[in-house]
Amino acid sequence: MSVSTPKPAKKQTDRRRRRHPRFRADFRATVSFLLGNQYHKLEGHCRDLSEAGIGILLATEMNVGEVVGLSFSLPGSRVGWEVRAVVRYRRVYQYGFEFLSLTEEQQVLLENYFNGLEPID
Repeated sequence: MSVSTPKPAKKQTDRRRRRHPRFRADFRATVSFLLGNQYHKLEGHCRDLSEAGIGILLATEMNVGEVVGLSFSLPGSRVGWEVRAVVRYRRVYQYGFEFLSLTEEQQVLLENYFNGLEPID
């Protein structure tokens, strides 16, 4: 009878670890989405922001995977943003949206906005 040595346990990766740091934010955002065969616009409140997405408090029912339009301006900027995003997370009325495509200019504006801010996670 041979005795095998136990294999070391594989280190589990934290699936919830974020690819990009989030930063606290506080500004209004408008979410446009299709409900039935009509577009609707709702005002929401941005709570956090990263280079890959945005967290918005929004009083509506949306499903993960829905594609929406987002309109907002970063604090201290007059540049209006119009971007497409997909719902990646939902907890009650807190939604996490992933940006689908940002221009190079928008990426630079985000980097500049984050400069000097402390990440929240």
